[in-house]
Amino acid sequence: MQSTANLPVIGLDLAKTVFQVHMVDVETGEIQRRQVKRARLTEFFAKCAPSLVAMEACGSAHHWARTIRSLGHQAKLLPAQHVKAFLLRDKTDAMDAQAIWVAAQQPHINEVPVKTERQQTCMSLHGMRRQLMKIRIMQTNALRGILGEFGIALPVGHNQLLKTIHGELAKAQQEDQLSADLVVSVQEQLKRIDALQEDIDHLGQRLRAMIREDRQMQAIQQIPGIGDLTASALVAAVGNFSTFKSARQFASWVGLTPRQVGTGGKTQQLGISKRGDTYLRTLLIAGARAVIARAERSSWITRLLERRHYNVAVVALANKIARTAWAVLAKGAAFELVKWHPLENASP
Repeated sequence: MQSTANLPVIGLDLAKTVFQVHMVDVETGEIQRRQVKRARLTEFFAKCAPSLVAMEACGSAHHWARTIRSLGHQAKLLPAQHVKAFLLRDKTDAMDAQAIWVAAQQPHINEVPVKTERQQTCMSLHGMRRQLMKIRIMQTNALRGILGEFGIALPVGHNQLLKTIHGELAKAQQEDQLSADLVVSVQEQLKRIDALQEDIDHLGQRLRAMIREDRQMQAIQQIPGIGDLTASALVAAVGNFSTFKSARQFASWVGLTPRQVGTGGKTQQLGISKRGDTYLRTLLIAGARAVIARAERSSWITRLLERRHYNVAVVALANKIARTAWAVLAKGAAFELVKWHPLENASP
């Protein structure tokens, strides 16, 4: 990859139809601001000399980064919250492009890795599945609330509800507790829930097919607490784990390390920062919770539970899982269960 040290910088503010470009002439120092329509953006960069094109990591940013790279430029994606610090006065497209141009030249701001089409496809499948899961929960909660108004108490949980609701409906019909119209409407909603579940299962099958073709996903799947969803989401969201200098930096990026507040030479550690990708952090914590809930626990987990709250131990284990995933993928070393020993029986 060509070095970006001597390349002119172009700040590009992305939009739906009209894009704003901010450039500074290297020789004269003249500031150039231009508006480019979406249909002519590729043509514009095809005529430009090789440059470092900086953008905020927002919608369509990865697509345009890949397109701009194919035209001989270097693309740099910046976290939007870091660019905001360089925004002066009113927020306009021109000022946004200028702020991106300034932020791109700050050495302390880490860029966002450009995702491949395969990575974006995987994360899109995760997004669709997550949306369907929310809709399914809304449907089942609505059923639970409606039937609760008629004195029918359904158990919490999707699977438990589906196991008991048909029997409860039949019983309510026999006792003339529900009207025929309501029973038919509930049965129609159950069909919609079944259709949603089928769609969720199909997405899960596609994600598992991706895992069978990806060695990185298979490698971290060996780590306890990492299943199909976590393995595919981690690799797709991060891509190159070597961009993080250490395991702690990766765990901090996910938001599993304590926030620090310091003044006068004194530093205080608070709860986890919750920065980074909320979905990844949720998956890691859910996996850690599943490991701790098992009958067999490691001595490390047992000792931790003796002196810390249960949720604190869950987050600590999620932190450990994230660091282990980084070590496996960044260093290329195979996972060794003996060293990690999460399933070692607790010492009496």
